Amino acid sequence: MLKSSFSGDKIEAGCDEVGRGCLAGPVVAAAVILPLDYKHKLLTDSKLLSKKKRELIRKDILNDAIEYAIAEISNEEVDKVNVLQASFLGMHRALDQLAQRLELILVDGNKFIPYSNIPHHCIVKGDGKYLSIAAASIIAKTYRDDLMEKLSFSYSEYGWERNVGYPTKEHRNAIDKYGITPYHRKSFRLLPNQLELFK
Repeated sequence: MLKSSFSGDKIEAGCDEVGRGCLAGPVVAAAVILPLDYKHKLLTDSKLLSKKKRELIRKDILNDAIEYAIAEISNEEVDKVNVLQASFLGMHRALDQLAQRLELILVDGNKFIPYSNIPHHCIVKGDGKYLSIAAASIIAKTYRDDLMEKLSFSYSEYGWERNVGYPTKEHRNAIDKYGITPYHRKSFRLLPNQLELFK
């Protein structure tokens, strides 16, 4: 079971983002504050869960969290600032929305830009270690997946309801055939050497 707290006594927000490796759509970040003694047997890294389990756990998080927030960084912004900076910007925007006075920020990964002089800890694979980070990963993932599924109604050729913007063979073939949409990231290599990629 994942840990409920890093400090044991501070108001902590777990942060994570999704969509950095996508060719289309926004980077989405979330920040979640859970009760200090929170427990959940199924809550873990969103990548390890089925869509159905993520949806069920999301309901628990939204019901149980002291507070949570979600922020989007559009594909245009990603192109302007680069995807790493976009992930930091997204987490900062999510934290901006929290009303609680934070005492500690837990960040999934190994890099972060300090936020409002609040102490932070970067934790590699933190979404598999701390409940608040795992909760943020699920909130961000389910939000972004829903968004890409909605966009797929207008751009059905790209299969976003299945690949959610990631560089699958289906997605790259559609870019090759139909061109790009307003949601594609122009700073990314949308069509690298496909024969090499998909051997």
